[in-house]
Parts: sequence; structure tokens; C-alpha cells
Amino acid sequence: MIFRILEDQFAQKSKESKVADQRFMQLALTLGRRGLGRSWPNPAVGAVIVKDGIIIGRGWTQASGRPHAETEAIARAGAAARGATLYVTLEPCSHFGRTPPCADAIIAAGITRVVSAIEDPNPEVAGQGHARLRSAGITVEIGLCAAEAARDHAGHFRRFRDKRPHVILKLALSSDDKIAGAGRKPVAITGEAAKARVHLLRAQCDAVLVGIGTVNADDPLLTCRLPGMEAVSPVRVVLDRNLRISGTTRLVRSARETPVWVMTSTLAEAPAAAKLGAAGAQIMRVGTSPTSSRLDLAAVLNVLAEKGITRLLVEGGARVASSFVAAALVDEFWLLRGHDPIGADGLAPLDATPLSALTGSPALMQRASETLQEDTLTIYERA
Repeated sequence: MIFRILEDQFAQKSKESKVADQRFMQLALTLGRRGLGRSWPNPAVGAVIVKDGIIIGRGWTQASGRPHAETEAIARAGAAARGATLYVTLEPCSHFGRTPPCADAIIAAGITRVVSAIEDPNPEVAGQGHARLRSAGITVEIGLCAAEAARDHAGHFRRFRDKRPHVILKLALSSDDKIAGAGRKPVAITGEAAKARVHLLRAQCDAVLVGIGTVNADDPLLTCRLPGMEAVSPVRVVLDRNLRISGTTRLVRSARETPVWVMTSTLAEAPAAAKLGAAGAQIMRVGTSPTSSRLDLAAVLNVLAEKGITRLLVEGGARVASSFVAAALVDEFWLLRGHDPIGADGLAPLDATPLSALTGSPALMQRASETLQEDTLTIYERA
């Protein structure tokens, strides 16, 4: 009977410990998301330090990727970190980059247990951070909330494994599946709540991409215009094979405040490039597709990844969207749907490609849906 009581008590404590671990890791994930769109080229990591059930330190990756989340949390915990547990959403780094290894900082702080959500795919880390901690006598547990961490760090994983950013395609459709009026005339499709959601998504992405057709038709600014968040606008990327973008566009006129990268072909004329460069835009030359005269999207994404971009929001029109779909380069699809129709003469979202190429694709699965006043948002992600 005594042994049975002890077993029940142990099981209860074990269950409570697992619940606490889950809660603290969820907090670390929430903290890490504060760095989305700001921490590139580094991943947006979150960290929590706990001792005797009390949170004594919190941190997340800061702007431009430093300081790292672990060192931020250790600095806040101070000497109290000795003997504590660290919850972190990605394996602590083990190499010298722009900052010293986080693994060394954890060891020096006297932390005795590390709960890590997932291993880092960066070949300079790739298990070595966990190994270094274990060799120092620290208990290391891996895998708690791994699926959520993989989603949050999808851009980091994609950049190292596929040499490109994580691509999010956003489309706003009328109730009859149109994105613009006749002759590509811009039409207001969604309301203020949906627009605010898009601006928040922009702030959580490193870059936003459109084609020259959208620039000429809409003259967009592509910044985050939520109150107090203007400073976290993404890099604006324009696909412009022949450098047709005008220096009078809002993008070019604001290039010194928020970066503008114009992706053009190797044959684009130098005077036009020089003029745009003088206005503050950065010109990047890539080759054209082997099957068409358009820019090679794989090459575009490779250049963006080399620049450190991990999360790319595609807000282009029908031609750009259909190009990404045809190239199987959509990792996440945000479908915003308004409640009013445009009419049969409106513009289809993917040119000749049916919308079902996204909504019915076996490569994408529905992850979430929500109501935004009179509009709806459905999010699909790569399975």
C-alpha cells in the first residue's frame, strides 16, 4: 500500500512537471514571436529561465539578430540563474558569429537543465550546441512543442535547407473570387480589420514582394501602418525585369526610409539602374527563367536568402501569384475573402490557373480560419 501511494505521488508530480514545462515553453514561443520580421538574418528565438517554479528571466532575439534570446534571459536572471531551468525555442548556438556562443553563456550562468524545442539546422550548430551543454553536465531535453517551434522557425529552416526564404502568399478575394475590377482596376475588397491583419503580417515578415504591374497599377507603399509599428516595416522587393519602375513612385521616394530592392535582369540598362540607385533603391540582377522571359523566381529567392531574408510575403497581382504557384514555391497561403462580389468581368486571382491549385492542393493543408468583422481569413500551410 505504501509503495502504491508513493507511485501515485510520483506520477502526480511528474504530470504537474510536464504541465509546467508545457506552460513555460509556450511562453518562450510567444516571446520569440516578438522578433518575427525584426531579427533576420537570425531566427526569432524565445527563452525563459525558471527556478523553483518562478520565472526569473525572459528574452527574445533582438533587432538584427542580436543579442540572442538566451543571453537576454540570462542577463535578466543574473546570479539567480544558477541551478535554474532554461526553456528555449531553438537549440542554443555553439559557434562564434557576431556574438559569442549561447551554449557557453548558459554553462557560465550555472543553469542545470535546458528544455529545447528543436535542433538548429544551421550546420555550424546542428546538434553541437546540445552536445556542448551535455558535456558540461547539463540535463538537455529536446522536442517539447517541436511542431510549433518548427512553424515559428520555418524561415530559418527553409533558408538553410533550401537556400530560400519561407514564402507566404496573400490574396484578397471578393465573394465571387476576383482580386480587381475590369481592366485590373483596383477595388476595395476587405474592411479595416482585415487590412490591419495584413499590416501585422507585414511587420512579422522580413520582406514583402510585388511585381512591377502592381507598382504601376496601385502605387503601393507596402509598409506597416499600424500605430506605433511604422519602424518595423519589411524590406520592399519589386520584380522588374526591364527597370520600368518610376522614380516618382511612393516606393522609390521612400527608399531611404524603408529599403527597396529592385530585382531586375542582367540585361537591364545601366543608366536606369544608376538613377534608381541614386534615389536610394538597391538594384539586384538575376537571370531569367529557362522556360520564359520572366525573372527566374528560384534565383530571386536564392539572392534574398543570401541577403538574410527568412520570411517573404508575396502580395503581387495575378501574374506574380500564379508564377509562385506554378513553381511550387508557396509554403503558406493567406486567403482573405470579402463579402461583396465584383462581377464576371473582374480579374481572376491566378490568371488562367484555378484557385483550387492552392485551396485543393495536396501540398497545402488548412491550418486556421477566423472572422474579421465581415471578412474571413483562411490560412493554409505546406503539409
